[in-house]
Amino acid sequence: MGTTKKEHFTERQNEIAILAKALGHPARVAILDYLLKVNACICGDIVNELPLAQPTISQHLKELKNAGLIKGNVEGNAICYCIDEKGLGKLKDYFEIMMNTLEIKKNECC
Repeated sequence: MGTTKKEHFTERQNEIAILAKALGHPARVAILDYLLKVNACICGDIVNELPLAQPTISQHLKELKNAGLIKGNVEGNAICYCIDEKGLGKLKDYFEIMMNTLEIKKNECC
């Protein structure tokens, strides 16, 4: 497997790439949608909501958490997950900058 050469990109570019990669699977998008709907839950609730096995959902939750899109707290023998607003805020800021730049330059491109 080749190297990614992450050191050649800015910290912000690497951060956005990690967030985008975490959103690159429809199950993860579905998990975020569910967490937004209920505002918090435990892993078992997500298993009942999605057509995936518990280990698969746990892996997707791990990816989302590692990317900074969700956070989890241990409550007894369960983990309660919720949206991490900082991670979503980074995406929001990135897309706002893109949209504002496009708006300014909309007549300058093909």
